[in-house]
Amino acid sequence: MHAIHDSAGLWTLAWRRLRADRLAMAALAVVAGFLLLLAASASGIVAADWEEEVALNYAPPTFAAPPAVQVAHDAAAGTDNAGSAAPPPNEFDPLAEDLRELRATLGKAVAEPAAGRAPSLPFGADKWGHDIIRKTIKGGETSIVVGLAAATLAVGLGTLFGAVSGFYGGVVDDFLNWFYNVFTSIPSILMILTVAAVLQQKGVLTIVLILGLTGWTGPYRLIRAEYIKHKAREYVLAADAIGASAWRKMFSHIFPNVSHVALVQLSILVVGFIKAEVILSFLGFGVPVGVVSWGSMLNEAQNELVLGKWWQLTAAASAMALLVTAFSLFADALRDALDPKVK
Repeated sequence: MHAIHDSAGLWTLAWRRLRADRLAMAALAVVAGFLLLLAASASGIVAADWEEEVALNYAPPTFAAPPAVQVAHDAAAGTDNAGSAAPPPNEFDPLAEDLRELRATLGKAVAEPAAGRAPSLPFGADKWGHDIIRKTIKGGETSIVVGLAAATLAVGLGTLFGAVSGFYGGVVDDFLNWFYNVFTSIPSILMILTVAAVLQQKGVLTIVLILGLTGWTGPYRLIRAEYIKHKAREYVLAADAIGASAWRKMFSHIFPNVSHVALVQLSILVVGFIKAEVILSFLGFGVPVGVVSWGSMLNEAQNELVLGKWWQLTAAASAMALLVTAFSLFADALRDALDPKVK
């Protein structure tokens, strides 16, 4: 009785394995940090004022601010580069008056914007003077929601269709296979454009539906194969002998043993859908005007690179790369922890 009481279930054993993997726990901490930041952004605790024009247009990062910014400040303050007072003008200089007017104009041009708009920010500003770090946080809210929601929808549909098809077989399997073949025979970009044309609306929900309704085919194929393999195993036959219903056998008995496949597909699709949002934004089916995402930031950065403004691209790409890498590492570790073949 004591041994039975102490026996651990699948998820308890998976958590024990996961805790022993330091890399997985570090990746989990990064993903959790992003999710907490998402929640804080959605609730307005952080980055609620990302649209405020707090800096000059294309204000550079503080660590990369060109000398011209300091020179302009010195001119506005009436000091030289060393911080000392500028020497008095030579009255006999024929250009003295012109220099005085030029210095006054430059000082006015810099001092007035600087009073309300900073000449540089820790991570720079975009062409409207929005703080890049706040914009990246707010953009992450949109992109993470799109990636997680669309991947969950796609994996949910693929798992449901795959489980029904693989478990029941026969006519049900033939119909779902025909449906799957129709989807896979059409190029993905055309399928995405078709769904977008049917929905005829821009917004986060539209992007989630576009990606979720076109991305279920991969999980379906893999889950179907797993259910075909598992439905004839002893533990399923034992469940059938005690009178378990078909849905109970599918989702209470078989699914825990194939859940690692669904998790791997979830991790792959989250990564892919976050990147796909960039393509949709480029094609004009992305987030609407007034909503920012990592995709829209990267789309804007294309034109900025021509001008040598690299900080928006760096911020959005770095945030995306960090999340994608951490999520992939954690999902791989979770897959191994849930795989009953891995001891």
